[in-house]
Amino acid sequence: MSRVQISFAYRVVMFVAAPFVRLWGRLEVSGADTLPLSGPTLIIANHDSYWDPVIIGTAGLKRRQICALAKASLWDNKLVGAVLNGMGQIPIQRGRGDTQALDAAIRELRNGTCIGVFPEGTTSRGRVTRARSGAGWLALAVPETKVVCARVTGAVDIVRFPKRPRIRVEFFEPSSGQPKSGESAIAMMKRMIAETRIGAPYEVPGRRKRAQGHRKAIAAAAAEKSAG
Repeated sequence: MSRVQISFAYRVVMFVAAPFVRLWGRLEVSGADTLPLSGPTLIIANHDSYWDPVIIGTAGLKRRQICALAKASLWDNKLVGAVLNGMGQIPIQRGRGDTQALDAAIRELRNGTCIGVFPEGTTSRGRVTRARSGAGWLALAVPETKVVCARVTGAVDIVRFPKRPRIRVEFFEPSSGQPKSGESAIAMMKRMIAETRIGAPYEVPGRRKRAQGHRKAIAAAAAEKSAG
């Protein structure tokens, strides 16, 4: 099986990120051989840090270029947008059922691309989040797609200097199996995220002040729920 070519822009971004992710972050990767060298592949990952896409890309670099569905607002900066385009990233309007972005991702899958998605939508901010169905539609639309999960831990510590992070990425095939005949998109995402979250608890991101704000918001939500 021949390896799919990795773009110049993608290599440059991963090279720039390497000192932060591999050296400072002490990146540990397991299960990378789960990623096929070619063919339609869908990576399902948990999402607690804005660093997650770069960390997963760095972890899988020896195997594949991972084209992520990224929030469309990143393209507002023309330079950033040009880099993202060079990396093969796909803009998506979150929370709006962006069928145009999903159609673009489906076309890429049919062309044998490796697509990375975060079914929980945005970063968890330490809260329990629910999986969304959009990513599941991609696998259903391209039945030959291989689904691989990516469990990321330690990413929230990358900005907490002088605390040094220990980032781990584990690639694995879902033990509950690949997409099943007759399975709904949302059911598929729920079981795969549930597996991914085993050993990857929801983590609060940010440095001290921002993290404290997130913890207060979580506590307030819990108190409100309890009172209700």
